[in-house]
Amino acid sequence: MTVEEGKEKFIQSWGALGTSWGINRTMAQIHALLLINVAPLSADEIMQELQISRGNANMNIRALIDWGLVYKELKPGERKEYFVAEKDMWEVVRKIIAQRKKKELEPMLKILDDLSQVSGTAEETENFTKVIHDIRLFSSKADSMLDALAKSDANWFVGTFMKLIK
Repeated sequence: MTVEEGKEKFIQSWGALGTSWGINRTMAQIHALLLINVAPLSADEIMQELQISRGNANMNIRALIDWGLVYKELKPGERKEYFVAEKDMWEVVRKIIAQRKKKELEPMLKILDDLSQVSGTAEETENFTKVIHDIRLFSSKADSMLDALAKSDANWFVGTFMKLIK
C-alpha cells in the first residue's frame, strides 16, 4: 500500500468512525485530512482533496473550530485562511469528551432532574421515580468520571487504564 492509498483509507475510515461518535462523515473526513497533513490547508484545498462543496467545507471547518479540534492559521501576505488540526491525540480526546458531555450527558442530566420531580403515591409512580433516580445516580457518576478524565493528563489515564486491565 502506498502512502497515498493509506491516507485515503485513513480519511474514509475516520469519516465512517465519526458517525459513530456523533459527528457527520464529512466533518470527520476534514478532521482526518488535517490530522495527517503536515502543512495547513485552505478551504479550497480541503474542498478539492475531499471533493466537497464550499458550503459543506466551510460549515464543517467552523464546527471543528468550535469543538477546538482545528485552528485557523494565517500566512503572511496571504488573504486565505488556512487550517490545521490539533495533533496532540490526548488533547483531541479531551476536547471530544468535553463536547460529547456538553451535547449529550448534560442535557440528559437536566431531563432526569426534571423527571425526578414527578409526584404521586401509586406504585407506578414509585417505580418510575426509582428508575429515574438510579439512572440519574449512574449518569452523575459518569459525568464526574468524564470531568476527571478531561482534566487529567495522558500519563494518569494510561496508568489508571493499565491498572484496570491487569
